[in-house]
Amino acid sequence: MAETKTTVTAGSAKATSHQAKKSSNVFALLAVPICIVIGVLFYLFVLGNPNNFQGGIVGAHPVEEGIGKWFATIYQGGAIVPILISVLLICITFVIERFLYINKAKGKFSGADLVRRVQFHLANKNVDAALAECDKQKGSVGNVMKAGLKKYKEMITNTELDTEQKILTIKNEIEETTALELPMMEKNLVFLSTIASVATLLGLFGTVLGMIKSFSAMSASGAPDSSKLALGISEALINTALGIGTSAIAIIMYNFFTTNIDSITYAIDESGFTLTQSFAANHK
Repeated sequence: MAETKTTVTAGSAKATSHQAKKSSNVFALLAVPICIVIGVLFYLFVLGNPNNFQGGIVGAHPVEEGIGKWFATIYQGGAIVPILISVLLICITFVIERFLYINKAKGKFSGADLVRRVQFHLANKNVDAALAECDKQKGSVGNVMKAGLKKYKEMITNTELDTEQKILTIKNEIEETTALELPMMEKNLVFLSTIASVATLLGLFGTVLGMIKSFSAMSASGAPDSSKLALGISEALINTALGIGTSAIAIIMYNFFTTNIDSITYAIDESGFTLTQSFAANHK
């Protein structure tokens, strides 16, 4: 009966993890094209608004003051600008998504605090109180420790296995639950790591295109066209700024998230060690 209950619990955990993974995949599948569409529309109808240009002619000199001046200047960055804007939107979208998920994974209080509370209750042989603390924490550490505590409680009344086998069973349950939790925290970080590299390359590509225009203006017969020369340099600098800025955001947030995941992982490892050591000490 206990074995059947354990199988159902494990299956439920796997089903929940699969559902969360599926939802995350759908989000990623929808977020990228939506951000691309928004980026292109923003470039065409906001940055390219005729009111941002002198005489209402798109592509003419920007208005002399106001935010329209900056919008028109960015618009003149050329065809790479909408791509860079889309990449920036994708970056911001996944930063917000990962921030919300990892903040939820941290739980209501820290994993280290949960471990200390569980240690106290297990020292007093009160497994139910320890389980209640996991329910209060509501994070990844709490989920892993709760699964371990359920197996811990089951092993107390188990008469078929010796102590070493019971400890191994608890350890396996913790490892299985951890294997379900960690990938979900790391999911979608690949977008940030990719953007960190791709945004810089896109900015560099736009810079090269802008410099090609500048040198083309300089190589024209007779006096160089100063307006075309300035436009090419402006295009190069705008793409450089957008590419570097987007890349910087992606790198900073990627490192921020990985640091938080490492701290959660450490707390999970500590929780597993606590449960096995406690069982070994209290049930020799």
